[in-house]
Amino acid sequence: MILIVDYGAGNLRSVVRGLEAVQGDPLLSADPGNFQDAEGVVFPGQGSFDTAMTRLRELDLEAPLKRYLSEGRPFLGICLGLQLLFDTSEEAPSATGVGAFAGPNRRFKPGKKVPHLGWNSVEWKKESPFFEGIPSGSFFYFVHSYYPVPENKEIVAGVSDYEEEFCCAVSKGNQAAVQFHPEKSQKAGLKLLSNFVKICKDNH
Repeated sequence: MILIVDYGAGNLRSVVRGLEAVQGDPLLSADPGNFQDAEGVVFPGQGSFDTAMTRLRELDLEAPLKRYLSEGRPFLGICLGLQLLFDTSEEAPSATGVGAFAGPNRRFKPGKKVPHLGWNSVEWKKESPFFEGIPSGSFFYFVHSYYPVPENKEIVAGVSDYEEEFCCAVSKGNQAAVQFHPEKSQKAGLKLLSNFVKICKDNH
């Protein structure tokens, strides 16, 4: 079972369908108890940083999520699910994130059209089983106004360019998070989800 954390952060049916398409076994749930039995966890999301963190805490999901991450078990964060792993965001300066990775989230510089919306190429910066078989330069679907700035540059796994280069993927062992939406990114996105399902099965 792959747990998709349902904390009210957007329509998650496309994530469910994407995992089903690559023979995953998704369970969409807000039950904190499901972390223990999960082969893998998907942490998706869209919307605002502070609202999402408030909801995560109201549902008592932050502590089991942190525990799961600390154990190094298979994990995939998507879009806001990437940003929430970091400490803070310019979107809501007084709010604190999960803090799995050190660093803030920045807004694109003034003058750019935001959100950054549509297809953009991604350049891989290091090898990861999540991106195996996906050529560097492949296109993925984005919709966001903020992006993470990791203090530890060694976790930066992918970058894209929107008049400035920005981090759009991080990875560490069996865990990764991406700013783009693999479930909406056709062939390349399905390959990433397929790789994640394989990681889950290999580590179960």
